Amino acid sequence: MLLLPIVAFLYSSVGHGGASGYLALMALFSFAPEVMKPTALLLNLFVAGIAFYYYYKEGYFNRKLFLYFALASIPMAFLGGTIEVDSSIYKNILGILLIFAVLKMLNVFGKESTVIKDVKMWQGLLVGGAIGFFSGLIGIGGGIILTPVIILLHWGKMKEAAAVSALFIWVNSAAGLIGQFSSGVNLSAKSFVFVGIAIIGGLFGGYIGSKNINNQGLRYVLAFVLIIASVKLLMV
Repeated sequence: MLLLPIVAFLYSSVGHGGASGYLALMALFSFAPEVMKPTALLLNLFVAGIAFYYYYKEGYFNRKLFLYFALASIPMAFLGGTIEVDSSIYKNILGILLIFAVLKMLNVFGKESTVIKDVKMWQGLLVGGAIGFFSGLIGIGGGIILTPVIILLHWGKMKEAAAVSALFIWVNSAAGLIGQFSSGVNLSAKSFVFVGIAIIGGLFGGYIGSKNINNQGLRYVLAFVLIIASVKLLMV
């Protein structure tokens, strides 16, 4: 798992927990879905928490924007976490999700707008609820989806989207993990070893990302790994 701290570093630098990256690595090494989901959510709690700390410290957090998304996402993430998906279906959904993650890493979704629009409460609840349910179901925090939505719909600037997404990921991961536990899923001792490794990358990534330091080259490396994992998942 030499790539684990690199994944944590890159995702934390953009305000994410890295679940899609962790799931990609576990898919490459043929981990079982019942191990992948709770492990990815656990790693998210630590790495997204670190990312949020750094972005919040720099003053990028928009409380109102976060609340609109989180109110519906938390219960829906819990609900999604209680549902067990067939292994083949899970791998196909995850494979498609990783393509989305690659596009985000390569900045395909465009740049931030100078004109920011207000989010209506019903919009925040609808988007947050949908992403929350999907997050709990697959074992991600949802930031890889929420950040592009915020940017594309001009609901916030890039750093603001990163700060909101980091806490959004944290609460969804917690709710999804609780949902997993309520359905009888347990964490292995190896999961906590992964946490220690991921924290190292998360600390550096959160600091560097909040300070506007460029790491585009490493993003290309991660995008390449995600593509390989996606192909493997969609072909099995």
